Amino acid sequence: MKSRYTDQIDPTCPCSDYPRPQLQRSAWLCLNGPWKAVLKSRRGTEQMTLLVPFSMESKINGNHSPLQPDEQLILSRDLPIPKEWMGQRILLHLDAVDQQTEVFVNGQLVANSRCGYLPICAEITHLLKSVNTLQVVVQDPTDCGSGLRGKQKLHPSGIWYTAQSGIWQTVWLEPVPQEYIEKIRIRPLLDQSAVELLVICEHSHPISIQLENREFSGFSNTPLVIPLQNPHPWTCEDPFLYPFEIKMKKDRVTSYFGLRCFSVEQDAQGTARLCLNHQPLFQAGCLDQGYISDGMLSWPCDQAMIDDLTLIKKMGFNMIRKHVKIEPLRWYYHCDRLGLLVWQDMVNGGGRYSLMTISSPLITGVSWKDHRYRWFARKDPVARKAFLEEMEQMVDHLINCVSIAVWVLFNEGWGQFDARLAFERIQQRDPTRILDHASGWHDQQIGNLKSQHVYFKPYRYKPDPLGRAVVLSEFGGYNLKIKGHTKKKRNFGYHRMNNSTELEEALTHLYEQELLPAVKQGLAACVYTQFSDVESELNGLVTYDRMKIKVNPERLKRLNQRLIDAGSQKQNFHKSTDEKE
Repeated sequence: MKSRYTDQIDPTCPCSDYPRPQLQRSAWLCLNGPWKAVLKSRRGTEQMTLLVPFSMESKINGNHSPLQPDEQLILSRDLPIPKEWMGQRILLHLDAVDQQTEVFVNGQLVANSRCGYLPICAEITHLLKSVNTLQVVVQDPTDCGSGLRGKQKLHPSGIWYTAQSGIWQTVWLEPVPQEYIEKIRIRPLLDQSAVELLVICEHSHPISIQLENREFSGFSNTPLVIPLQNPHPWTCEDPFLYPFEIKMKKDRVTSYFGLRCFSVEQDAQGTARLCLNHQPLFQAGCLDQGYISDGMLSWPCDQAMIDDLTLIKKMGFNMIRKHVKIEPLRWYYHCDRLGLLVWQDMVNGGGRYSLMTISSPLITGVSWKDHRYRWFARKDPVARKAFLEEMEQMVDHLINCVSIAVWVLFNEGWGQFDARLAFERIQQRDPTRILDHASGWHDQQIGNLKSQHVYFKPYRYKPDPLGRAVVLSEFGGYNLKIKGHTKKKRNFGYHRMNNSTELEEALTHLYEQELLPAVKQGLAACVYTQFSDVESELNGLVTYDRMKIKVNPERLKRLNQRLIDAGSQKQNFHKSTDEKE
């Protein structure tokens, strides 16, 4: 199904905006566009042309049948190298390829990956010739394997969506000098009115940093703390970003940061609240799957991201829960500059989920101990080890994003295991953010969030016996089918509505009779399910194609603002003993 953006897609080089805003160089080359493709299956060999960065299953590429576990997709194109890049090192980036991937340049293997949600980077300088070719070989077991898959399923229905394969984020080249900046680690220090910058590269070199019209000197691989002259905190209402530039030998990059901190602190009554910059802030969020009808996992253009985020903010939400998907870095950049907080889910994996494991706690309220690997489809020790490593890589990949306030480690028991271990590893890796170790159920009695999902009964707030902040991390799910804006005969939703008026009245009742009293009692955050329809799941506030908005944004904004006002009253706060700086 087409979206409102389908006709805006550049058929020669779609999604051509700079892909890495927090580590930007002036020279780069986008490799998106038409690629040759060969599909090898039991039926034989099929040749086609696919538009990168969109999966072959997307509307943009003709809605091909999902790649089966025993099939192979081979994508290839020529690899032009600008003459002015001669004498520099050349890096090849593939920002996301689903799932098991081998990358070849001029027939030589340069990279491989088993994760469909994390970027691949390889230096290819030593393999380049006067004429070059790039080939990407893909296999994708989806839910027949144990790797990260998110909402993808070979036989989709309800909350599970069509499997998709191959390149689904930007492919690009960049030239770098012999000694270059590989990564930046940014740590805002709100309480010290400073920022800590760590420039990472192969060897130690002198560096120069331009910030606030001042120049600071230091060395790579050594943290440098820079005091700020006029501290300007980042907030949702005032998302101020500090631009800065780093020079190291012949390399030069630009970046940015926001001065903010996240914490769980107790109010005067001893109730745990979520705080931004040590001030209580009720986080009114919506669940966002990050799917769109023509590109599915892939955004058709940068404007599609911007319009979604702008509409979410117009509806009065100050937070988005990004559900089991890693977005392109530009998406987080737009959240940073627009002032939208993000709860970032880790992408789920594991074997085939037991319906009893992932659904019965919704009815019974009983959580299970997650060391019972068989119950949670986590019997494979190699896959468990891989998940923990990939979870850490996801945190490293997104750690500089200003807007990310919470890491969500597991959701509703999907491939959950050893949450305490995962919690400890991520807390050690990033002590600056809040962790939700088990969203929905299968709570392991750790951390400083009690995270609940409620759909089928009225929500009533209960304080957590452990003193943790209570968050309603999923609720709502009101279903409204808009004729002409869905292709599925059957549709899924928790509560069926007949028209927009009925939907708005139901939302008003839900907010006024259930949420607002809960916020006044101590509820710290809530996440409405969900922003947009996806395939047969019609719980969205907008349609899958983004053509229709189902509710009046101003009316929803007023409801959200009442929650935010009720839960964000300034009081005397002190930090929870469980919260690390």
